[in-house]
Amino acid sequence: MAAGASTDQNIQNVRVKGVLSDDLTYIRQSFHHCSDLVYRTFSFPSGHQGALVFMDGLVDDTRIEEVILEPLKTGILTQYERLNLSDSDLRSLLELSLNEIQADQVKTLDMMSEIAGSICLGDTALFMQGLPMVCLISLRKSEHRAVEEPGTEMAIRGPRDGFVENLRTNTTLLRRRLPTPDLKMETMQVGRLSKTQVVIAYLDSVVMPGLTEEIKKRISRIDIDAVLDSHYIEELITDSALSIFPLILNTERPDKVTAAILEGRAAILVDNTPFALIAPTVVADSIQTREDYYQNYLVATALRWLRIWLHFSALVFPSIYVALSTYHQEMIPTNLLLSIASSREEVPFPAIVEALLMEAAFEGLREAGIRLPRAVGQAVSIVGALVIGQAAVQAGIVSATLVIVVSFTGIASFVFPLYNQGMAVRVLRFPMIVMAGFLGLYGIFLGLLILLIHLCKLRSFGVPYLSPLAPLHGRDLKDSLIRIPLWGAKYRPAFIQRANSRRMKGDLRPEPAAKK
Repeated sequence: MAAGASTDQNIQNVRVKGVLSDDLTYIRQSFHHCSDLVYRTFSFPSGHQGALVFMDGLVDDTRIEEVILEPLKTGILTQYERLNLSDSDLRSLLELSLNEIQADQVKTLDMMSEIAGSICLGDTALFMQGLPMVCLISLRKSEHRAVEEPGTEMAIRGPRDGFVENLRTNTTLLRRRLPTPDLKMETMQVGRLSKTQVVIAYLDSVVMPGLTEEIKKRISRIDIDAVLDSHYIEELITDSALSIFPLILNTERPDKVTAAILEGRAAILVDNTPFALIAPTVVADSIQTREDYYQNYLVATALRWLRIWLHFSALVFPSIYVALSTYHQEMIPTNLLLSIASSREEVPFPAIVEALLMEAAFEGLREAGIRLPRAVGQAVSIVGALVIGQAAVQAGIVSATLVIVVSFTGIASFVFPLYNQGMAVRVLRFPMIVMAGFLGLYGIFLGLLILLIHLCKLRSFGVPYLSPLAPLHGRDLKDSLIRIPLWGAKYRPAFIQRANSRRMKGDLRPEPAAKK
C-alpha cells in the first residue's frame, strides 16, 4: 500500500513528454502489478510509433480497430506522410482529426495523474511518439443486469421497471419520463479511490429554493476512499446523524423518483447501486406508496389508514400486552383475562421477559430468512417459526397468547413501504417493551412522548420531519392522511415549494356531458 501511495505521488505532477518510452514507463509504474492493463503498441511505415493503453474488460476492444486504428492509418498519418509535415504539426493534425473518431467522448490531457484516472474509468489512452499529450477515447462497456421489477417495492399496478447498477441506465429511465430540458442532472465525483459518479436530478423550475446548492455543498465535503452504495452518501449528508429515522428516502422505482422531482424535491443517483435517494422527506412518506395513485382514491385512502394503524400496532402492541397483563389487569375483559391467565399458568417468566424472548426469536428468524439462499430461506423461516412457536408453547416457556401477539406484530411490520422505516420501528419496539414492563401504561405514554419530541426536532434539508402536521399545513393534509383525487391535487406540497406551486388547472373534475 505504501508503494502504491508512493507511485501515485510520483506521477501526481508529471506531464506527458512526447517520448513514447518514457511516457509508457510512467504508466507502467503507476499500474505496477495490474494484470488487467493492456498495452497495445503499433507502428507505421514512416517509423512513427504509438500505443494504446486500456483496462481489459472495461473497453469494447472489438471497436478499437474500427474507431481508432483505421482512422489513424487511412487519415491522419497518411496525410502526415504525404505532406511531409514536421513533428510539430502532428499535434494540430491530431486535434483536427478528433472529430472523425466515432466514439462517445474524445478528449486530450497532458497530466499523467488525470490520464491514469481516465484509464481506470474505462477510457482508451492513445500515446503517440512526438506528441506531448494523450488522446483519451471513450469506448466503454460495462456488464449490468437488465431493467426489471424492483424486488423491494413490488406493485400490483404500475410501472414494472426499476433502477439498476448502471448510472446512465437510471438517468435514461428518468429522462424517458420527463423529456424536458427543465430536468437537470448535475454530476459530481465522490471517493478518492472509487471515483464514484453521483448525479443530482431536479426540475429547475420547481425545485425547492436552495435545495440543490445545499446537496452539492454536503456532497462536496465528503472525503472518503470509496463509495460502495448510496447509503454512504445518505449517512454522510443527513441532517441528524444520531437519529434512527431515515431523513432521506431511498427507492428503486423511477416513477417514485419522478413524482418526487415533480413536487420540487431532488434525487441523488449513485453509480453501481440501484437505490436512488430523495430529499427532503417527511414522516408522511412512510405511509404512502406510488400504488396509491394507480388505483381508486377511496381504496387508497382506506389502505393508507390501515397502514397507520398497523404502524402503531407494530410499535406498541407487544408493550400494551406486557403493561395490561402485568399492571392493569382490570382493563382486560374478564373472559379474556381468564384465558390469558390460563395460558400463562405454566410460564415461569414474567411477561416482559417472555415478550423480549419471543420478539428476539422472531427477529432472528426473519434475519435468517433474509440471509439464507432464496430457495430455502422462506421455507426455513416459516418452518422455524411454526416449530419453535409450537415447541415453546408446549414446553411452557411462552404463552399461546403472546405467540399470537408477536405474530401479529411481525405481520404488521411488513406493511412499511420504506424498509428502513420499518427497521426503526422494529428496534424501537424493544425499549417500549422494557418501559411497559417497568412502568406499565405510564411507561408506554412516556416512551411515545419522548419519541414525539424527537420527531419534532428532526429536519430533512430544512423541512420539519412532521410536516404537514407540525407545523400545520392544512392544504397539504389532503394528500398526507388521505389520498385526494388527482383532479383535486392542484398544488405541490407547500412545505417544499411555495413559489411555483400550481400543478394543474382547477376545472379538471370529470363530469358527464351536459344534456342538449
